[in-house]
Amino acid sequence: MVTAALGRTLVVQRSVHSSVIDGLVLSGLKAAFVQPSVDAEQGIAHGVTAGALATAIAQHPDAAAAYIVSPSYFGAVADVPSLAAVAHAAGIPLIVDEAWGAHFGFHPRFPANALSQGADLVTSSTHKLAGSLTQSAMLHLGDGPFADVLEPLIDRAFRLVQSTSASALLLASLDRARMTLAGGHEALGASVEAADTVRAAIRSLGRFAVVSDDFPRFPDIVEADPLRIAVDTRAGGISGHEARRRISRDHQVMVEVATGSAVVAVVGAGSSPDTDRFIEALHGLPSPLRDSGTVERLRVTLPQPGPSRLTAREAFMSPTRAVHAAEAVGLISADTLAAYPPGIPNVLPGEVITAETIRFLQLTAAAPSGHVRGALDPGVTRLLVVDTPA
Repeated sequence: MVTAALGRTLVVQRSVHSSVIDGLVLSGLKAAFVQPSVDAEQGIAHGVTAGALATAIAQHPDAAAAYIVSPSYFGAVADVPSLAAVAHAAGIPLIVDEAWGAHFGFHPRFPANALSQGADLVTSSTHKLAGSLTQSAMLHLGDGPFADVLEPLIDRAFRLVQSTSASALLLASLDRARMTLAGGHEALGASVEAADTVRAAIRSLGRFAVVSDDFPRFPDIVEADPLRIAVDTRAGGISGHEARRRISRDHQVMVEVATGSAVVAVVGAGSSPDTDRFIEALHGLPSPLRDSGTVERLRVTLPQPGPSRLTAREAFMSPTRAVHAAEAVGLISADTLAAYPPGIPNVLPGEVITAETIRFLQLTAAAPSGHVRGALDPGVTRLLVVDTPA
């Protein structure tokens, strides 16, 4: 809503959270998507390089702002200073979705936060790792070259969407979380040590693999969040979904998320979990999928998005009809469909639906801990499409 006053096109990383697409619907902005790097082995998206962002901005002289994600759901940290420099050289602000990095900058072992690296607007989901109450978050305005322009726009947009009955409980929890981060150096260090212990044990025992160990081969990743422990369970002969189910059922250990290939464990900033319990639960998992053919089928391939035919707002506001999944191939989606976890949209309003994407979403929906946000039914057997004239 803020950037709509600055231009007509948002240059945006394709692997953003589905809420960003909701924002495109509300604002009416066009989107120019920058494709992230993708780990084909894991089936996960990382970030974007400064070069890719510069190319996208150059192709859209009506760009309002650039929008990127750092860190990723798996803890990959982007080169924010270079991305900010590219955006500023083009005369536009850089917005960073730092939802998973509310703790950044509060301890020497944490990556620097995006605000200190030149970002102009930063969203921070303080409730995720920093301990504030659910539904509480922060929007940070950087003291950079666009501060004077952005501040009145933020105030205006915020008044448009805020509740007139603000929650004192949520606001107080944000302040408490901030105070805990600012004064909790020793506790934060213990959290990092706990995460390091888990990663070291996984490497030493050799059955599973640590996903972030492979980050150096991706040019868009400069650091890893030390509090996220992404474990390649497929290397140990079991899917991430099955690993999560068994760890929860048999050991009452909860992980943040599971995919077909991995589980992601998270150490909350300032907490010191029982690392031995998690390590024992993980390595006590059976290996029911050891035969090579089954393990090969655990390989997850993210579908390529279909071409965009309408803006998100145009598609969302168009007349629609529901069709069976097989009939939806080649038609224009009227909804955002996002595989959860992690909530990155696989289909956007205005994009052409592909058979590959439908298969991916149906497999996600069938997984023990997966579902598809925006789907008309749990199995993704029907989709909502734009009812275009014959």
